[in-house]
Order: sequence, then C-alpha cells, then structure tokens
Amino acid sequence: MFDYLVVGAGLAGSVMAERLAKTGKKILLVDQRNHVGGNTYDYYDEAGILVHKYGPHIFHTNSREVFEYLSQFTEWRVYEHKVLGSVDGQFVPIPINLNTINTLYGLNLSSDQVEQFLKERAETIVPVRTSADVVLSRVGKELYEKFFKNYTKKQWDMDPSELDASVTARVPIRTNKDDRYFTDTYQVMPLHGYTAMFNKMLAHENIKIMLNTDYKEILDMIPFRNIIYTGPVDSYFDYCYGKLPYRSIEFKHETVNKPVFQPTGTVNYPNEQAFTRITEFKYLTGQQHDKTSVVYEFPRAEGDPYYPIPTAENAEIYRKYQLLAATTPNVYFTGRLATYKYYNMDQVVAQSLTLFKKIQQQVLNAETQVNEKQNIRA
Repeated sequence: MFDYLVVGAGLAGSVMAERLAKTGKKILLVDQRNHVGGNTYDYYDEAGILVHKYGPHIFHTNSREVFEYLSQFTEWRVYEHKVLGSVDGQFVPIPINLNTINTLYGLNLSSDQVEQFLKERAETIVPVRTSADVVLSRVGKELYEKFFKNYTKKQWDMDPSELDASVTARVPIRTNKDDRYFTDTYQVMPLHGYTAMFNKMLAHENIKIMLNTDYKEILDMIPFRNIIYTGPVDSYFDYCYGKLPYRSIEFKHETVNKPVFQPTGTVNYPNEQAFTRITEFKYLTGQQHDKTSVVYEFPRAEGDPYYPIPTAENAEIYRKYQLLAATTPNVYFTGRLATYKYYNMDQVVAQSLTLFKKIQQQVLNAETQVNEKQNIRA
C-alpha cells in the first residue's frame, strides 16, 4: 500500500514526492515519459554537449525559500540570461531598453529622453484588456509591430488583440541599459544539470518510480490512499467539460561544428521566420567544447501541452474543472497542467511546497481530532 500515487515526475510532482517521503510516507511516482524531470530534462547529446530536450529552462527566483529548498539537491552556476531580437537586420536587446532604442534608430538618448520617446509614441487605451493593448499603450504601434505582433501570432496562432493582457504584460519595458532578461535576486543554473538535480531529489528509499507508464493503467492494480496529480486537469476528468487547448512546440536540435553559433544565449526572431527563437546551450551551462548545440523552436497546435491559451472562454472552462478538482476527495492538483496556468519553474516549486504544508496541516488537524475524541471517551 502506497500512501501517495504521484502522477508526473516534473518539478511539481517530484517536489511533492520528496517532501512527503521525508515524512515517512510511501510514494509511487509515475510518468508517461522515459525520464524524470518533466520539461526541464537535460542530457548529453551525441557531440557530448549538455542540452535541454524541451527547450531552454533558465532558473530565476526572488524566493529564498525556493532557492534554499532546491539547493539541497544541486550546486549552482551563476548565470544571467540575455536575449537579443533579430529586428531590421540587426541584433538588439530584449526586453526593449535604452540600448534597443538607440541601436534601432541610430540615436544617443539618455534614460529620461527614451522615456519621453516612448511616451510620445504610446497610445491611450482605456481599459487595457488584451495583449495588444498592453504593448500599444506602452510603446506605440511601430515597436509593437517590430517586436510583438508577429512573434505573438507565431507563438499563439492568434492575433495579440485576441489574447489576455497577461501574455505581454510579463515582458518589461526598460528605460535604462539593463539588458538582462530577468532581474530576480537568484539567477542560477544547476551546476551539473537538471536531471542530476532530480536524481538526487528522488533518491529516497520511500520513493518508487515507474516510467513509460500511464497512471490510468495501474489504478486498479496498485493500492494507494491518495493521489497527487500534475497532469492535464481536463484529462483527469475525462474531458467532461471539453478539452482545454494548449500551444505546443516542435524542437529542432542541431550541433554546429564551431565553438560559437550566435552572440548570446537566446535570439528571438519576431518576424518572417517560421521559428520563434534559437537557443545555444553552452551559454546556459558554461560548458567548454569545440562544437556547439542549438535548438530552434517552432510553435505548433498539436503535440505535448506547453502553454495554456489565455482567453476568457478557456478560463471559464477551467473554472468548471477547478470546482470538480476542489471537491474530489483524496486527490490533490498541482503544477502548470493541473491548474491550467503558465508558471515559471520557481512558481511551480512554491506551489508544491505550499500544497505540502497544507497536507501536513490537514494530517495534524485529523490527528488532533482523533486525540480529542479518545480523551472524551476516556
């Protein structure tokens, strides 16, 4: 008898498995794929270069709790990710900052001047409802079309005017020269890779792992008391309210016979190319090698579910599933797919740590009630 069947060996499920195992619970961790680590899984390709199978995963967080928790399972390499955009035949920093504007327009503006430059071009939009509204109200039509419009169309196969404001609200606009993609307190990469971190996290005698396994195939074969579910919430309930749509990505990995392929870790291609970006992994990992490996990302409608599509209609469908999930006994839902929301890695870890504390409190409350009843009888 297992105390918990944990469905999904990505961050959400593995954090839950590790935490619960430490309290003496017996855990069966199941994943459809042939590896742990979920979308953060990395491996050494044929050239001997450490690559991320499912596209680049750069760890960044402002949460000391999350950082210290993961630090139990890995040493870190400090890494500040930088992104360039291929716009008008030149590479310019993304997010848009002072250097972006000066390079793009051949100017020499100061921070105050670039702020005024953007203000003069910004459109007055009230209320701000869509992804297009967010960008147009901050930088105006020209920069919106150069950087955001086509990139968003490629990524989502929808016009930005059809998407929730949250999609582009995630990307800052800066008036200084800070060309880091993230500004979090902790910006690091696992020194030996994500897979090594997961292997250490899950190396506990109370955790048994089954890979290449659909959890539904074993529900009637292996006894357990509770489920931690990190898969698609609509799938758990057999799509009773319809299918929640996702965008997927096709990854094209390529090894190049030279030490460096591009000028920074990731280059975005907002316009005519079929792919959205190219990432070169050696920037992320710090690995030294006379060859280099890159990945091209091609957004797709079909494939593994990566990005929940943020529209009002989809949010309404999810709310129905959310209510079902909240009223399903002995099943706990955590992670991107189970809560139909795009989270950064640190947010997934934080969500599972919070769920673990909630379960611990429930156990404590139940034990207290039992003790109180026994005292009354006595």
